[in-house]
Formats: sequence, C-alpha cells, structure tokens
Amino acid sequence: MHRIRSSKLLIAMQTAALALCCLAPTRLSSEEFDYATLKGKAKSLSQQGYVARQPVDIPEIQALDYDHYQHIDFQDENALWAGEKTNFRIQFFHLGLYFQKPVKINEVVDGDAKPINFDPDQFYYGRSGVDGDKLPKDLGYAGFRINFKEDWDRDVSAFLGASYFRAVGFDWQYGLSARGLGLDTGMPTGEEFPDFTEFWLERPEKGSDTLVIYALLDSPSATGAYRIVMTPGKTLVMDVNATIYPREDLENAGIAPLTSMFQYGENDRRKHVSDDWRPEIHDTDGLSVLTGSGEWIWRPLVNPPHPRLNSYLDESPRGFGLLQRDRNFDHYQDDAVYYERRPSLWVEPTEPWGPGEVKLFELPTVDETFDNIVAFWHPQDPLRAGEEYRYDYRLYWGTKEVLQPSNSRVVATRTGKGGNIGQKQDYFSRRFVLDFEGPALESLGNDTPLKAVVTSDRGKIENAYARWMPDGETVRAMFDLAPDESTEPINVRLYLRTEAEEQPLSETWIYQYTPPPVSERSW
Repeated sequence: MHRIRSSKLLIAMQTAALALCCLAPTRLSSEEFDYATLKGKAKSLSQQGYVARQPVDIPEIQALDYDHYQHIDFQDENALWAGEKTNFRIQFFHLGLYFQKPVKINEVVDGDAKPINFDPDQFYYGRSGVDGDKLPKDLGYAGFRINFKEDWDRDVSAFLGASYFRAVGFDWQYGLSARGLGLDTGMPTGEEFPDFTEFWLERPEKGSDTLVIYALLDSPSATGAYRIVMTPGKTLVMDVNATIYPREDLENAGIAPLTSMFQYGENDRRKHVSDDWRPEIHDTDGLSVLTGSGEWIWRPLVNPPHPRLNSYLDESPRGFGLLQRDRNFDHYQDDAVYYERRPSLWVEPTEPWGPGEVKLFELPTVDETFDNIVAFWHPQDPLRAGEEYRYDYRLYWGTKEVLQPSNSRVVATRTGKGGNIGQKQDYFSRRFVLDFEGPALESLGNDTPLKAVVTSDRGKIENAYARWMPDGETVRAMFDLAPDESTEPINVRLYLRTEAEEQPLSETWIYQYTPPPVSERSW
C-alpha cells in the first residue's frame, strides 16, 4: 500500500494549497450535464478497456523539484467566480512535481457544462525555471482548491492527487484526507489507486453556502461517478453520492476510505520510532466506530513494527471515523503545524450499507510526512463486474466530534512498564492506563465503586482496577498485561461498569499490543 502515494504527496498536499494559485478560466463549448449524465458516462467507461492517463511530456514540468515547484504562484484575482457574487472561488493547481497527470475541469451553469481550458498567463512562474509562454494551451491542471467567503486567503478544501481530497472547518488546519475509493488496501498484492480524472464544478447561486462538485473516477478495476455537496462551517459537511461500476469483481473494495498519519503518541513511544523533541506527532489518535447495534468502540492508533490489518464486523454501521481527540497544545508543543488543531473526519452512512466490516490498516513509519493509517468500510459480498453499486454517506470535517458516546468515552491511553513500584518483579509486563470522561460518569457520585472489565485473547491480565480522579469527573482504569513468549499481537478489550450493575458505563476500548521479542524484554 502507498506505493503511489508517498510522503511526497502529503507534503505537496499540505503546502500546495498555500503556495499555488488560481487562474481565470477559458470556457469552451457546452453540453448538458447532470448526475445521471455522469453515471451514464462512468458506466459506459466501465464497459471499455482501461486506458491509463499519461504524464505530461514536457521536460521543464517533469524536472521541477519541490523548491522550484513552490515558485509557481497564482494571481488570485483570476480565480473562478472571483468577479461574481458567489460565496465560493476556485483556484487551480499547476502540473508538476508529484502531480504529472492532468485532470479535466468543467464549470456547470444552469445544467450546461463547459470545459475550463488551461491558460499559462494566469500563473506567475517566478524562479521555477518554467517558461509559461512555451506551455501548450491544453496542458490541463493537477487539481483545485476551494475558497469560501469566511476567509478568501485560506482554502476550505482541496482535490489533488489520485482520488484524494481534504477539507477543514473554520479552525483552518489541514490534516487527514479522504479518498473516492480504496482497492486492495492492505493486501499483500499491493494497492490499486483509482484516479479522479475529470471534475465538474457547479456555479453556486448568489448567497448560497453550498457548492456541488462532480467527479469521474477511473482505474483498471472500476469506474465511478461522484456527487459531493459541500457546506463549509465550523464543521464542514460533505454529502457524498458514490456510484461504483466494477470492470472486474472487487473482492477488497474500500468504501469511504480515510487516510491519516500516526507516528507516535502517549500510548506508543518506542525509542526506535522517533527521538523527536515533541511529545506526540499524529494527525489523528484513534478509530471510532458506532456499530449498527449501537455499541461505541474506540481503538487507539499505533505505529506498528509491521503492517497490520484489522477488521471489525458489523451490520449497517451508524458511523466510523478517524478522530483527533487530544486537543491540548501542551501534548504536542508544535507551534508550526499545530497537531491539536487537525480535523477529525466522521463518516455517517445515509442509507443502510448491509453486512461488512470496518477495516483499519496501520503501517510502520519513522516520518510524519507519510500517511500510514487507512480506515474504510468493506462490504461482505464482492462487488461484481457489470453491476452498479450506490453508497451514500456524509462526511464531517472539524475539531468537534459530531457524535459522542452517551455514556462515557476514552480521553487518554497511556502505556509503560508494568509491575508495582518498590517491589521486585521477575517477569515482563506492560501497564495500560486509560482515562474516561462523559455523561454516565457525571451522573454518578464520585464515591460510586467502579470496575474495569478487561479481557484479552492471550497473556495474563493483572492488577486491574478503576478509580475516580481528584477532579471528581474523570475515571482512570489501569491494568497490567503479562504476555506469553510469542511476539504476535495481543487483542485487549476494556469497558467500565459499576460494582453493582452489569450495564456498561463507557464505550468499549480495544487495543492491539505487540510484545517485544523475549530477548528485548526487561523488568
């Protein structure tokens, strides 16, 4: 996985939105367009052999390195809709660096679509080494970003690279990404990365806070038609209609894939991962799932020693997402990229998805510029060639969790050496410390006896208990895990309840711990 999207793509996506610019479009002849038209186009394309897009054959573009690419700047007065009374403006990314394959972009007005032709005169090339006068008029774009009336200088969303797109709420800090479709994610055969090859941007009505984006997806194994209705706000919302047309049977389709980065956190600070001065480095710190039966699950992310794929079976989940729960600047100390401001991303199906599983793929990384986390929905049954599959869902981008467990949630997971201070221990164990907060605990007296219910599929659980913290609102659960001699991952589950009642007081915390080799264990 990530053979195509490397750390370079993440760097470019994080910086291009600030360093590139937009242009006044040239419009060509129009044709009628709506979502039905796009679906027909995608279906027809799926019945044809796949034709791969080719990178531009221009030496000056191919030779651009990171620094020179940043010198290609825009003239923002030429953004699409800049001269009109709309609440949105579109700015275009120039081809170059890691984005060598052009995408087509169209404007839709009153049901008519007109191609937007590339115009080099709308870019300032500075010291990039590229002579805009020598570029062809049909060069095309790499992608686009979207500005909103709240702040014309900062973008709220960007579509750039394969089928990746990002968005922010009004905290204005990019982080994780979404994708149109995942194929064979986490499979030993390697991942296939579909591309958004063409976009249609619907001109919003005067005063409207909603923008409609259409996209055509193409890959060797499938095509797709996407309609995305975006509404910026403190939490930015996207309503997505995705229609998939497999060219061949898809055994490992990933619906609504989310991509993030986790290098280390308070639960995972192995020395060989990083010797960085910052306490934590991650875009998100956990996978949250609201199952079809109403159970809340919280799975803290890890930076594993080896690639790891986990599945959580479900029937029509109510939602899942990669979240950044830790919002304390002191826990990161990064005054350049502000990890505490990174958005969470929640996926809410707007129709039943049937049986399947939420999958989480974690890759090892030693670099914060590499996205090493993927979460997605995997349908139980394969998507068959020649059929049509529709998935409707809503995406929430922002620092506030749109849904939270009604009982209590995990707000911190810490790990360290097990055993009792001052007492000799003759075997290895690992300690886990969890903090919980939430309404179910607030409704209890802080003298109510609580119990941490812990289970594991291997090893021995020791010293498990739960106690109230001095603030009277937080409950801390703690236990030690003494592994066997195997280095295979151990799955652990924990939830809170009172001593007197069986009813859970918290979401279910699940964790996968990989013990070190016996030769590396110390106590």
